[in-house]
Amino acid sequence: MTNNAGTYPLPLADDDQSIVRRIVAGDRSAFELLMRRHNRRLYRLARGTLHNDAEAEDALQEAYMSAYRSIGKFRGDSALFTWLSRLVLNECFGRLRREARRQNVIPMVDLSTHQDAVDAMTAHDSDSPDHAVARAEMRALLERKLDALPDAFRVVFVLRSIEEMSVEETAQCLDIPEATVRSRHFRAKSLLRESLAREIDLAERDLFEFGGSQCDRVVTSVLLRIADEYGPGDSQ
Repeated sequence: MTNNAGTYPLPLADDDQSIVRRIVAGDRSAFELLMRRHNRRLYRLARGTLHNDAEAEDALQEAYMSAYRSIGKFRGDSALFTWLSRLVLNECFGRLRREARRQNVIPMVDLSTHQDAVDAMTAHDSDSPDHAVARAEMRALLERKLDALPDAFRVVFVLRSIEEMSVEETAQCLDIPEATVRSRHFRAKSLLRESLAREIDLAERDLFEFGGSQCDRVVTSVLLRIADEYGPGDSQ
């Protein structure tokens, strides 16, 4: 059964390497386990990059297909989530570049340059009587403000603050120096705090919820595509 986050309870024995070995051996149930284990975090990464729920789901599906096709190349030099994150980011950045070309504008913003501007706003009272509603409103507001950040800052913020990846893991995902990760993360936090003040700390862990129905939709779609491309296969 799925829980509200769209994940399954996972046995401790199913570590990354054993899951990869099972997938390489043709066990598609292991690939489903991989998707359910990482769905929510990878979706939030895609959503934070693309600004659009439907586009994020599509990008996540394409990244999973790439993962399935190339899983035999995974050697464990980095964490499986880091490897999957790179696939998701590559898909997202490719979509951004294609969209820029369609719009006949300058291609995707260079990750070394930024527009340092975020709209100011009045701080929200975090002690509202209806705390649950206020928290939901704050989360939605923070998502909009995060969408407004320059690409380089936004992606680093998603990896570091929302997904809680280390500086080293983030640097590996983006292929940038660790010092650059630190500086961009600090700047992203500063910009958001200017807009949201103390409320950001209450809302940042709940961004871009990925509910059970969305999780099931992505898993089902990817498994059907794998079956179409590779045949029915065996589930173990």
